[in-house]
Amino acid sequence: MNTEETNVELKDAETKDAEPKDAADPAQVAADADATEADVSEADLDQEEQEKQPMTGGGDQAEEAPAEKNGSVKLKIPEEAEEVKFTGLNKEELLRVAGTPGWVRTRWALLVVFWLGWLGMLAGAVLIILRAPRCRDLPATDWWNDGPLYQIGSIQAFSDAGDLKGLEQKVSSLSQLKVKGLVVGPIHVAPADEAMNLRFEEISPEAGNLEQFRGLVQAAHKKGISVVLDLTPNYQGSSGPWFANISVTNVAERLKSALVFWLDEGVDGVQLSGVERVASVVPSLWTDIRAIVQNGTDKPSTKRVLIGVTERSSAEDVSALLSSTGVDLLISRVLRPGHADAAEHAQSVQLLYSSHSQTKLAWSLGGRAEGHLASLVGPALVKTHQLLLLTLPGTPVINYGDEIGLMDEATKFPRMLWDSDKELNGTEQEERAERLSCRGFFRSLSELRGKERSLLFGDFLLLSNSSSSLAYLRVWDQSERYLAAFNWAEEAAELQLSGAALPRQAAVVLSTDSGAPPADRSVDLTKLQLGPGQATLLRFPYTG
Repeated sequence: MNTEETNVELKDAETKDAEPKDAADPAQVAADADATEADVSEADLDQEEQEKQPMTGGGDQAEEAPAEKNGSVKLKIPEEAEEVKFTGLNKEELLRVAGTPGWVRTRWALLVVFWLGWLGMLAGAVLIILRAPRCRDLPATDWWNDGPLYQIGSIQAFSDAGDLKGLEQKVSSLSQLKVKGLVVGPIHVAPADEAMNLRFEEISPEAGNLEQFRGLVQAAHKKGISVVLDLTPNYQGSSGPWFANISVTNVAERLKSALVFWLDEGVDGVQLSGVERVASVVPSLWTDIRAIVQNGTDKPSTKRVLIGVTERSSAEDVSALLSSTGVDLLISRVLRPGHADAAEHAQSVQLLYSSHSQTKLAWSLGGRAEGHLASLVGPALVKTHQLLLLTLPGTPVINYGDEIGLMDEATKFPRMLWDSDKELNGTEQEERAERLSCRGFFRSLSELRGKERSLLFGDFLLLSNSSSSLAYLRVWDQSERYLAAFNWAEEAAELQLSGAALPRQAAVVLSTDSGAPPADRSVDLTKLQLGPGQATLLRFPYTG
């Protein structure tokens, strides 16, 4: 039978099966339908079970093609390969490699390079140290060398309260001026020219009492200010500070016990006028006085100062007294205004500086006997002389009120002027503005001196001086240099400053002339212009 006949027969058979059977039993038809639905449901379940099976072949068979259902493709995602970890060489392998000639040569080469580098850095450091300039050793100084001393000769005139309690209330204001010590008094009981009624250990009722003095010392120490007590015996008399000759021995002996008393009360030093007399008349007692004050403590932080005061103005005499009396500081009249011109003052400063350590030098303009600075030099020159005192090599000693240009008014102890809430008229406002300007200038100078080594203990180099002008340099090691220049004449002056120690230009730090170049503006030192009565402070850097 050929293929075509076979196909025809199959089609006829399918036609016969598809035809309806009219005689079929209805019940039978329903049962067949139920059976068909059950078969279909079972077939669907079998299909779902097959889909849940993994699409991989069993055994060693190749991977089957992905199965499809309703347009979705089932893919097999292979598991990530486990990360390979590097374990390095084990001990045996390292030992085998380390012993090879190549590694031995490499290790020696690295070792040689390391030591050569280390030795090279060491040699470089030594070379830098050897070629660098050696720093100069700081001089031995004491607290009275670190800033100005502020003299208050009259407790009654200084504060509104007029006693030691009032002075205590002004300590904070004085601290703003950067002063390092207060020289108070004399305040002890000493009727004029009456040696028998002298009582060193008793405070005059007009000045206050011992309890107030203790409060003053405590308040000053909290602000870092030392307290020096003036114990000049006959400070109100006319027969000399130590009374008559027959009384010197008795007074000096009584002073010794008084010194112990006041030092125990916490004073940081003693000031005495007329030291040349007691030192020459009773030298053994003077030696005892010095020992009590200067050797009272071995602690540098509590070292006490012995200040002498003399009326002598000759630099030679003052130099001799410094050596013979052995005081720590000697206040003299070397710079007394009107006594000599600028050239003579410069020579006096140079002589004392070359003969003694500058830690022994003290500079003053005014005081109990002389009065106030503004009255001695005139209000217009107060700032000029402030600049002089605070830039010379040594300790500046300021009379109360000199920082504001206080004038004497029929007395050398005028009342101190303090700011208040009182309403001022035009003239009073101008005077107040001038006082504040003067005080601000002093404060700036005092603060600068306290932090700049060249001003604090630098060398003193005289550059130029004439009868009306002066210029000098303050230099310390590798610190900034400071140049102070003054013109006391009533007309302008030009100073031509040059030399190996000077650059062509320097910067302005402070000037007494409001019309001068502002701070930090450079000026030409070869043609330094100064107005009438003007002083200026300049600086320039260390250049090696």
